Amino acid sequence: MHELTAPVPTAAIADAAVRLGIPVAAAPAGLVALLPGRPFAGLAAPVTHLGSVDVLLETIDDAPPGAVLVVDNGGRRDEACVGDLMLLEAREAGMRGVVVWGLHRDTAQLREIGLPLFSLGAYPYGPRRVPPAGRAMRSAFLDGVPVAEGDWIVADDDGVLVVGRDRRDELVETALRIQSVEGAQSERMRGGASLRDQLDFAEYRRRQAADPELTLRRYLQETGGAIET
Repeated sequence: MHELTAPVPTAAIADAAVRLGIPVAAAPAGLVALLPGRPFAGLAAPVTHLGSVDVLLETIDDAPPGAVLVVDNGGRRDEACVGDLMLLEAREAGMRGVVVWGLHRDTAQLREIGLPLFSLGAYPYGPRRVPPAGRAMRSAFLDGVPVAEGDWIVADDDGVLVVGRDRRDELVETALRIQSVEGAQSERMRGGASLRDQLDFAEYRRRQAADPELTLRRYLQETGGAIET
């Protein structure tokens, strides 16, 4: 079984999901990487923040090495729910990254710690509300996108994807093939072969003139070409 621990680009995962008809949810585009250029992937360790760090520490304590901490703070803009101590704790526990549907603080220290983080931004105040008593909720929502234990998180500068269990191996294999094909196309372009030449775009335009309903996607499928459109 493929484990999404290597940096498979989110764009390749998304293209593979479209090609195979596998639903893969994307987190809202408002989530921004604190450390650009630091892709990560791993098993989701989701938790709903209740106003106190105890549930975050419990989740880190129970998560396997290589997991991704996913914190649902309801998208609140009036408090930061993670800071330097929590990110350092997650890093030392072997986690690969953190995704927060909310805000962070201690930005300078987080950059120094170096654990990749996606959040809605920074805010100086931590929680000032009285946290309710209760057990940790081991699930999270990223603005309506559910994250459960057993899901995988894949994140890079294009955003965050939540990959379920369904046909995961097939999804990863297809994404890797797409990445390989596009990498080869890019190398040929750098060598002087334009993308239009590689796809025989002139032939597509000739056929499309005779059949206006012919799409580039269908033409490539019929001719064995490859590009994500």
